[in-house]
Amino acid sequence: MSGDLYSRFAQSFARFADKVFVEDDACNGAQSAARNWTYGDVEREAGRVAARLCKLGVAPGERVLVQTDKSVETLLLYIACVRAGAIYLPLNIDYTESEIEYFASDATPVLAVCRAQTLDLFRRVGGDAMQVCTLGDLFEQLTDEQADPVERQPDDIAAILYTSGTTGKPKGAMLTHANLVSNGNVLIDFWRFTPEDRLIHALPIFHVHGLFVAMHCVLFSGATMIFLPKFESGTVIGHMHNATVMMGVPTFYVRLLADEGFTREAAQTMRLFISGSAPLSADIHRAFEQRSGHRVLERYGMTETGMLTSNPYEGDRRAGFVGPPLPGVDLRIADAETGTVLEQGEVGIVEVKGANIFKGYWQMPEKTAAEFRPDGYFITGDMGFIDTDGSVQLVGREKDLIISGGLNVYPAEVEALLDDRPDVAEAAVIGVPHPDFGEAVVAVVQPVGDFDAAGVRAALRTDLAGFKVPKQIITLDALPRNTMGKIQKKLLREQYAGLFAG
Repeated sequence: MSGDLYSRFAQSFARFADKVFVEDDACNGAQSAARNWTYGDVEREAGRVAARLCKLGVAPGERVLVQTDKSVETLLLYIACVRAGAIYLPLNIDYTESEIEYFASDATPVLAVCRAQTLDLFRRVGGDAMQVCTLGDLFEQLTDEQADPVERQPDDIAAILYTSGTTGKPKGAMLTHANLVSNGNVLIDFWRFTPEDRLIHALPIFHVHGLFVAMHCVLFSGATMIFLPKFESGTVIGHMHNATVMMGVPTFYVRLLADEGFTREAAQTMRLFISGSAPLSADIHRAFEQRSGHRVLERYGMTETGMLTSNPYEGDRRAGFVGPPLPGVDLRIADAETGTVLEQGEVGIVEVKGANIFKGYWQMPEKTAAEFRPDGYFITGDMGFIDTDGSVQLVGREKDLIISGGLNVYPAEVEALLDDRPDVAEAAVIGVPHPDFGEAVVAVVQPVGDFDAAGVRAALRTDLAGFKVPKQIITLDALPRNTMGKIQKKLLREQYAGLFAG
């Protein structure tokens, strides 16, 4: 059996042909009625879509750019691209014209598939070099012709996903067939996925979490996916009696706790709740266990690497920790400047190596070289340490490190104390320019009830050294987030950059 991704898909298509793969809960909107799709249905339809891609001139190794709403058709297009040997390039539906123009010029796709409302935009951006069609048009033009799977090598690129680009232009992470196959195989084993599982899928599918982690776990294991257009707590709770697993971002768990319908009884058939894409506060972790009887399993990964660590399926899932490295992943903590490997318990840069680590950044050889150590370890940019039991705790991104008066402040340490307070729903700690200290520690919080900033600062002094205590606490009705639930600290830093000016 070849080591390419579609060959791995084909194993499940053959073994589970008559079993339901996707229960479509109206993700398709107006395109088609909700229906159940068996593994055989998906294989046949993906073959038809792959044939259409070939008719449109999409050759193996060429890029197909996709910006569409979540739907089974979009999922079929992804599988068809893999079958045709093309490189799948999904885009967040919130990207603007200037961002789309950059992606199109950088990735040079031969085909863009979009929504009807952005058809003119894509035609304008792509010019003569890029064919453009809507997802609806693509499916209306299908025939009964099937395209045979194109065999690819394990090191060939299967997908390019652009990182968030918090500094400079976004970078296209090249994920190979071997990357995606290896990570999927590890996850279904580590998280105990079986054909009996039923996953609640409420994540977007333009991102690693929803497309590769969630969907591949289902497809590789022969499980079933309850495919929801988006997360709505009532809808998700309504499906729990007939489900076993849910993957989500921390926002999902916050919203479940805010819904009175989420009870221990509602979650009694569930075997696993997984959280990722952003840190889950210890406060939410504890509250979720108290309400449901389940300890959320946190894991850690990146666009460039897939999943790297996970709390254990059996054993203690510690709040604030993301668990030990997954099988096949080598992980170490190193000094950011020298690359010297640090001792257990010391804070430094997380560096990783394994079959799941990406090939590099699209058309950025110098950037790629700068992100890898000479011995092949990828420098994640995340700061953390390894505890005595081998579990990793993250303390923030390297760029989020605050240096105040020459002393290092790790935002996660301050945020954990704030999140534990009953008068704080959520907190983000940032560094902003300060005339005396270089950077000042500032906390931006979403308060609960009566909130006394001066009192909170005084209380923090009992647990933190003075230089770590926020110089100022700012309150907001809600902290800004991106589509994956991550707090947008870069936006906060820009917004409050002049706080201590003058």
